[in-house]
Amino acid sequence: MLKDIDSSAIVAVHDIDRARDFYTATLGLDLLEDDGSVLTLRTGTTALVVYLSDFAGTNQANAVVWGVGTQFDDIVAALRAKNVTFEHYDMMERRGDIHVAGDFKGAWFKDPDGNLLHLNNM
Repeated sequence: MLKDIDSSAIVAVHDIDRARDFYTATLGLDLLEDDGSVLTLRTGTTALVVYLSDFAGTNQANAVVWGVGTQFDDIVAALRAKNVTFEHYDMMERRGDIHVAGDFKGAWFKDPDGNLLHLNNM
């Protein structure tokens, strides 16, 4: 039923202006639409929808994941240069801000509203 239909991630925020700045300036996403309370941003061939909600930041699991392949180290370094703070977990070996398990590398960080964003090299 849905296997051939694209999906997109959706993230709730408290402050749409702060979110616009983070997702465009910090993460480098292209803003496609902005109606003042909902942003649609291009990420690869899909979209990320960011919207105002009183429940922003209450999810304690991954909200968005990017599989960035061989660009992983460069993207982590670029985000670190923009003062992004990475989360640290005890679930696997960690080398600095990077979590490692075999060939897998992962890094987690939060947007200004506390939504958990994830990068991996897969």
